[in-house]
Amino acid sequence: MSTIRIYVPIDSSALSLGAGKVAQVIAAEAARRGIDVELVRNGSRGAFWLEPMVEVQTPAGRMAYGPVQPKDVAGLFDAGFTGGAAHALSLGLTDDIPWLKKQERLTSARIGITDPLSLDDYVDHGGFAGLDNALAMSGAEVVKTVTDAGLRGRGGAAFPTGIKWNTVLGANADRKYVVCNADEGDSGTFSDRMIMEGDPYCLIEGMTIAGIAVGATQGYIYLRSEYPHAFATLKEAIRRARAGGWLGDDVRGSGKAFELEVRLGAGAYICGEETSLLESLEGKRGIVRFKPPLPALEGLFGKPTVINNVISLASVPIILTRGSAYYRDYGMGRSRGTLPFQLAGNVKRGGLVEKAFGLTMNELIHDFGGGSLSGRPVRAVQVGGPLGAYVPESQFDVPLDYEEYAKHQAMIGHGGIVVFDDTVDMAHMARYAMAFCAIESCGKCTPCRIGSTRGVEVIDRIVANEARGRNIALLQSLCDTMLNGSLCALGGMAPYPVLSALNHFPEDFGIARSAAA
Repeated sequence: MSTIRIYVPIDSSALSLGAGKVAQVIAAEAARRGIDVELVRNGSRGAFWLEPMVEVQTPAGRMAYGPVQPKDVAGLFDAGFTGGAAHALSLGLTDDIPWLKKQERLTSARIGITDPLSLDDYVDHGGFAGLDNALAMSGAEVVKTVTDAGLRGRGGAAFPTGIKWNTVLGANADRKYVVCNADEGDSGTFSDRMIMEGDPYCLIEGMTIAGIAVGATQGYIYLRSEYPHAFATLKEAIRRARAGGWLGDDVRGSGKAFELEVRLGAGAYICGEETSLLESLEGKRGIVRFKPPLPALEGLFGKPTVINNVISLASVPIILTRGSAYYRDYGMGRSRGTLPFQLAGNVKRGGLVEKAFGLTMNELIHDFGGGSLSGRPVRAVQVGGPLGAYVPESQFDVPLDYEEYAKHQAMIGHGGIVVFDDTVDMAHMARYAMAFCAIESCGKCTPCRIGSTRGVEVIDRIVANEARGRNIALLQSLCDTMLNGSLCALGGMAPYPVLSALNHFPEDFGIARSAAA
C-alpha cells in the first residue's frame, strides 16, 4: 500500500484553532490502524472559517475536509477520507472551493500547497526561477523590470518600488542594505505573517533579488516580536537557503553575495514607520527620523538602503519569473498587480483574499466574506489599519484602487479590512483612533504627541454635548494640524478615521445629519 499524504496547516491561525492537536490525533489514528501516512504541515489556504482544514492527496487531486476537530478524526478514517471519500466535513476538491477558485493568487500562490520549509517543494512550484533570471541580468535591468511591472509599496504610502530601488542602485557607497519591514502591526492584517509562515522562501528570494539589483550584500528582516512561529520558520528557512547555495558569499555560483538575518522588534507600533524601524534595527530607541535624507541614500548605519514590506518583496519573484507585462496586466489605473486583502472583524468568512486591484468592497464583504457574522447589516469598514478611514456603505462600490480611495480621503494601505455591523458606535471608534495615536506616538513631534491627547479630550466633550459646535470646529482644526504638521504617518493619518467617522456618521456624535451636511 502506498503512502498517503495528508496536509494539516502549521499556520498560527490554524494552530490557534486546534490544528496542532488535529495533526497529532491523525498521526496516532493512522498508526493505530496500520495506515502509512506522510503528514505534511503546510501553510493555511487563508479560509480561516474552515480551519483546521485537512487535505488528502488523491489521484483526482487534493480533497479538503474542515473545520476538523480532534473528535472528528476517527470518523473521518471510518468514512475512508484517506481515499477522498465523502463525509459531513467534506469540502470536495480544494481547487474547486469557490472562495479560493475566484481569487488571483500571485504572491500567495504557494501558500497552503507546499511544505513551507522544503526547498525541493519551493523549486518544484516555480521557486527561485526569478532569482535565476535576475542573476543573468544587470542590476539596472532588474530594476527596470520591477519598475515596468508597476509594483508599488504594499505597506501604506504605495510608493513605486522601482523608483526606490533605482535610487539605491545609483547611490555611491561601500555598502548597501535591503531591509524588510515585517513589523505587521495594523489591526486586521496577517498577510505578511502568512507569507513568512507559509512560503518563507518567497520572501528570501525577493530580498535576494533586491540585493542583487541594487548592489546590496546584506539584508535584515525586522520582525514583530509577537510572531514567534514566523521567527522560527524564517530562521530555519534562511539556514536551509544558505546551505542550498541560495544565500551567502557566492549566490548560485554567480560571484554575487547576499546574506540575510532576522531581527526581532520590541512591540512598538511606531517601528512600522521605516525610519523608526532603522533606529530600532541600529539598537537605538525607535523614534522617527527627519527626512531628508531619504533612507534610500542614508538609511541603515547611514548607508543606502532599500526598505520594503513583506508583500512588496514577496511580489518580486513572480515579476522576475513571468515578466513585468504579466504582472502589470492585473489591476487598474496606476494600481497594478494584486493585493492580498485581509478580511477580519464582524465578518462571516474571514481570511486572505488575493485579488487584482479594481474589485469593490461589496464584492469583498459579501461575495467573499458572506456578510457580517452577526447577520446584521454592515455599517462601516475600516480599511488600512487603525489609521485608516472608516468607509461607509455608500462607498462600498468604489473600486479598490490607490487613487480612487485617495479621492475619498481613504487609503488601502496594507489591505487590512475590519468589518463593523450597525451596532458600532462610531464616536467611540473615532476616540479609539486618537487614543491609539497618543499611546503609540514616539513623542518626537508636537502635533502627534500633544494633538492626539487633546483629540481624545475634545471628542469626549463633543459626545457629552459640551459646546458641541465649538468643539467640532476645534476637532477639525486639530486634525488639520496633525495631518499637515506631523513628522510621520502616525500623527499624519490619525485624523483619517476621526474625520471619516465625524463626516459619515455624525449622529453618533450627537449631530443631526442635516446640520453635518
